[in-house]
Amino acid sequence: MQFWAAYVPCDTQYKDAVRQTLEQIDVIHRMCQKYPEIFMFASSSQDILKAFNMNKTASLIGVEGGHSLDSSLGTLRTMYQLGVRYLTLTHSCNTPWVDNWLVDTGSEPSEHNGLSSFGKQVIAEMNRLGMLIDLAHVSEEVMNQVLTLSKAPVIFSHSSAYAVCPHKRNVPDDVLRRVNETKGIVMVNFYNDYVTCSNTAKLSDVADHFDHIKKVAGADIIGFGGDYDGVPRVPEGLEDVSKVPNLVAELLRRGWTDEEVKAALGNNLLRVMSEVEKVRDSMSNEIPDDVPIPNEDVQNPCRTSFGYPSTTGSNGSAHSLSTLALLITLVLQAWITSTV
Repeated sequence: MQFWAAYVPCDTQYKDAVRQTLEQIDVIHRMCQKYPEIFMFASSSQDILKAFNMNKTASLIGVEGGHSLDSSLGTLRTMYQLGVRYLTLTHSCNTPWVDNWLVDTGSEPSEHNGLSSFGKQVIAEMNRLGMLIDLAHVSEEVMNQVLTLSKAPVIFSHSSAYAVCPHKRNVPDDVLRRVNETKGIVMVNFYNDYVTCSNTAKLSDVADHFDHIKKVAGADIIGFGGDYDGVPRVPEGLEDVSKVPNLVAELLRRGWTDEEVKAALGNNLLRVMSEVEKVRDSMSNEIPDDVPIPNEDVQNPCRTSFGYPSTTGSNGSAHSLSTLALLITLVLQAWITSTV
């Protein structure tokens, strides 16, 4: 199986990020339609198993960067309906509701001390939808906040072990242990800079990250998150996906059992996806969150204020779409309560 990243650069934030992301989603769907003998579009753990049994590559969508939402829960829900099954909360820029990993380097200021109030709404809505929460690219404060807030296990789609390579894109040992406690997964990145903190790396260096994560938090939280086509250099011996069996052989040589390797290759992620789906099903009676991010948090020249209470006008009679949506939500909640 493969997660295809519907990624657009941070430069699109406050501009055309949503359109650009939808176009990437469209490309993934069209790719699966054009090559049906190779790819099968998948949106669930059962779809993955079905594709596997058909000897096809299960193709899922991940949106890499919360800026792709334009701070809209409606956009989040729409992307889920289009098949998006994980959202990386940030890429390499803060959004109006969450801090990114560069905050920990000191090169960018923290804007939200982790998650803002709206950021916490995003986490709750992702749980309700059944969308995987991806903590690659976020600050350490965000990692810990989400691990506390989320009802479902989380993923790090492409991050390695900080103790082996102290790069802020990697995962510290205390967070690895919390991922174990919450039954999530850390999918090891193959990018040289995150493997050895230098321009060069070897396959054995990647295996060192697997060994360290296994030692600290167990083999049950490990996955393969190569980040191919997302980075400019990868280790010698892991130049492309055809070389992944070489890494499997190295892990077996180091004493990993067949069961542990199979878990890292796919069973761990299948378990996490299944648990996320169970949480979704347990929340099926909950109503979608219609409370928007505060307008002052997203005001900029490229964004209108439609949907927010009018602060101008001759008679002040303009109605807020968000207020109307909230009223509808309250009426629905009252009706559900009265019929239960």
